Amino acid sequence: MDAETRPLRPEDRVDFEAARASSGWLLVLGVVQILIGLLALLMIGVATFAAMILLGVLALAGGVMEIINAFTARRGEHGIMHFLVGILYVAFGILVLANPGLAAVTLTLILAVMLVAGGIIRMVLAAVLRPGGWGWSLLSGAISVLLGVLIGAGWPGTGLWVIGLFVGIDLIFMGWTWVALALAVRGMGSRREYTRDVPPPVPAG
Repeated sequence: MDAETRPLRPEDRVDFEAARASSGWLLVLGVVQILIGLLALLMIGVATFAAMILLGVLALAGGVMEIINAFTARRGEHGIMHFLVGILYVAFGILVLANPGLAAVTLTLILAVMLVAGGIIRMVLAAVLRPGGWGWSLLSGAISVLLGVLIGAGWPGTGLWVIGLFVGIDLIFMGWTWVALALAVRGMGSRREYTRDVPPPVPAG
């Protein structure tokens, strides 16, 4: 029997009802992320500063958790390694929180170098290996190199807005993804609702 016309089983109805109920929250989440992303683009310097503060807090929290884990759940060399990693995370978090502006400028330079290096690697691999769609990989690598060069050419001034720009764009794309998923779930639920009253086929004979 065609899957689009078969009647729903009771457990299917529960699943679709739960999915449709959660789709409202996904839609709200998506819209909120889009609005925050637009706000980040309008206040790009503030977004960069906020991203650095969040990064510092997360690094500090992660470092503390690693240190606690080293004393409570690890022994021997593994415990020492987790303790040292925790110390590095804590030190990094403190440095970022102490000077978010310097952290943003430094990370922007690292980002520019990574874009250039990654773009060159993709271009070389695409030209040498020539996999399927290698032209798009070549173009993607060239765009990454160009973007990295532009960011590096404007450094350190670009450090005040590049990270905020990326954060805003990423939030907008993530928001659209959640919105599209919520609308797809709602549409799927509507189609399934339509098939509930379809009677099962009558056996021949």
